Amino acid sequence: MSRRTVTAVALTLASALLLTGCGEDEPPKGPGGPPSTRGEPAAPASGSPFWVDPESDAAKQVRQYEAQGRTEDARILKRIADRPVADWPAGDDPVPEITRAVRGAAAENRTAVFVAYNIPHRDCGMYSAGGSHDAQAYRNWIDAFATALGDASAIVVLEPDAVPHIVDGCTPAQYHDERFQLLAEAIERLKRQPRTRVYLDAGNPAWIDDPGKLVEPLRRAGVARADGFSLNVSNFQTNEAVRGFGASLSGLLGGTHFTVDTSRNGDGPLPGDRAEAWCNPPGRSLGVPPTDRTGDELVDAYLWIKRPGDSDGQCRGGPAAGTWWPDYALGLARRAKS
Repeated sequence: MSRRTVTAVALTLASALLLTGCGEDEPPKGPGGPPSTRGEPAAPASGSPFWVDPESDAAKQVRQYEAQGRTEDARILKRIADRPVADWPAGDDPVPEITRAVRGAAAENRTAVFVAYNIPHRDCGMYSAGGSHDAQAYRNWIDAFATALGDASAIVVLEPDAVPHIVDGCTPAQYHDERFQLLAEAIERLKRQPRTRVYLDAGNPAWIDDPGKLVEPLRRAGVARADGFSLNVSNFQTNEAVRGFGASLSGLLGGTHFTVDTSRNGDGPLPGDRAEAWCNPPGRSLGVPPTDRTGDELVDAYLWIKRPGDSDGQCRGGPAAGTWWPDYALGLARRAKS
């Protein structure tokens, strides 16, 4: 999955097809986290309310390393494999993957975490381009997604980048009204499920740096009916920076809560004004492990939304966006503070 750190600039339609939500990354300010976890060993997965997938790419990689005798690499990679990571159900048919996950989570009395990522005209035609081919196809997909959730305990992060790409001009204007309507309808449909919480994505503070620019778009997209908004999905901004931005945005929205993606922000963003700083940046590390004990009344959870080890796109030698990249995963895990 690509993205997410471009300062808003005036974009023509032609450039919109060439650029994704990129922006200037600030120098890292050091990892932030809840007082109960910062600087301390991470809680074991058994202490998390979220489900850990035993068949994740990381778990399979651990087993492969063990079979190859790479016991130290296997031990390090368990820092990913033994922790809950969001599931991104397929765009063609989300039902099988959701069904498998909610059954696994229910058996352990845990909450499954998902990302709904299939909006039409997704990612401005860049690394994660695609999505439903029209509005009705998206409605059908969301309905199937929600139906598969049933009465399971679930969190859904809704459409990373969809609102920020409207704000920064990357999504062409002729698609804005339809997108707002589809997002609002998606929230309404998902919230019919009795134990599903929905967080509408709002980008990150290094992309849309003025929270005021997000208020009306989020409202038009139905955030008032959601459980809150999500921040830092697939990005590297520190918890300190994200919490401050989120608190400001929350205040403008009447106290709305939010979640933070901490999957890869342990060392903050790539320092300096470097090209595609959001895309497979070197030297990054895992952040605070997933937890609902954040020490911040506005932050409902720290989550690993981006799957650590999945490529952001074909940059810096990476495979296609969303493809498991074991060497990158191992680097993130090896540099982790806990």
